[in-house]
Amino acid sequence: MELSDLTVYHNGKYARYEDSKVGLLSHGLNYGTGCFEGIRGYWNEPQQQLYLFRLRDHFDRLLRSARVLLISPTETAAELCAHAIELVRMNDLRQEIYIRPIVFKAAEEVGVRLHGVRHDLSIVALPHKSYFDSSRGLRATISSWRRIDDNSAPARAKLTGIYVSSALAKTDAVNNGFDEAILLTHEGHVAEGSAENIFIVRDGLVITPPVTDNILEGITRATILELCAAELGLSVHERSMDRSELYQADEVFFTGTAVGVSPVVEIDHRPIGDGKIGKVSSALVDLYRDITLGKLHQYHRWVTPCLPVSSATGLRDSTAAVN
Repeated sequence: MELSDLTVYHNGKYARYEDSKVGLLSHGLNYGTGCFEGIRGYWNEPQQQLYLFRLRDHFDRLLRSARVLLISPTETAAELCAHAIELVRMNDLRQEIYIRPIVFKAAEEVGVRLHGVRHDLSIVALPHKSYFDSSRGLRATISSWRRIDDNSAPARAKLTGIYVSSALAKTDAVNNGFDEAILLTHEGHVAEGSAENIFIVRDGLVITPPVTDNILEGITRATILELCAAELGLSVHERSMDRSELYQADEVFFTGTAVGVSPVVEIDHRPIGDGKIGKVSSALVDLYRDITLGKLHQYHRWVTPCLPVSSATGLRDSTAAVN
């Protein structure tokens, strides 16, 4: 699908992608004064239904991030959910998709500040698959680039400008033969991947960095925290981790909207456990897949069907799932 063929939501109306222009002097482009979300949609072929995963949670977080930038969108989270669903229908998307809402300072003027600068809000929905083929397990490395500190730029908000450090780390990792980078805090604790939260499994315990270690408060992360306890009966600890704990872990895996659950089998040329995908990681991969495809009734609260009941067999009509 060509981008120019897409219908998008831009600044209060539906429009063609190619007609939704951003000026060269736009504040958000020049100074990174924007925030965004990534929302995945999963196509269930037998049901002929597209499910959006934790749609409302993503738009709630988008509005929280916007407040950091002194932006107050006029649309509510429920209204933004409805726009996202409408884009799926208007573009007749019947495959795995990615939805990118973005709010940014749009005034075309020079001057570093947040106050007194108008904003725009856009939503784009397009076909997309996972960043990784994680069926073989990923190879990662500890990056020399550090995770942005909350007192420099709020790490728990998805701000466009702070992803420069992630891009630097990811490219260095790939250029050095790895799949992904792991960033440390300035204190030397494990933070997260370039765009994913990180978990380890050791001696039957699941451990992940706390939100106070400059990580994004991941929606997939919160999902996995719940599933580890409720479905796998594992004790979960949120605490600071040292890099050497990664090397000595039985299992390591990433979580995130773009990657789902992605096992890591090697870090800095050191095999994790026996160098194969572990039992906990494998179980979570399968569980997460079934949930996002709308197969598990007890987790229907997390998925929003996009196609009307009249054209698909599945959950209730999506309008009831976003309010």
